Amino acid sequence: MSSAGLPNLPDTETVVKTTATYGRDLLERVLTTFLQAFIAGVVVTQPLDGSMWHAAGAGGVGAVLAFGKGLLARLRGATKNSASLARGV
Repeated sequence: MSSAGLPNLPDTETVVKTTATYGRDLLERVLTTFLQAFIAGVVVTQPLDGSMWHAAGAGGVGAVLAFGKGLLARLRGATKNSASLARGV
């Protein structure tokens, strides 16, 4: 608390940069998870004669889970501008 009894709040530029950093981090994690799950789905569906839509669905489910984990990390994690649950990331 400051001497006037008001909490010390960061300036708006810091808040915008922190939010942008978090958003970039989360977007990167969601996209890479989708691509990894989609590639894994293709590798599995090709030999089993499965549908490419199943591979895309698997990628989508993985991306949604990564998004949820990133939001949880924002709420529960030690670092507010990271989508990681690991400390210091």
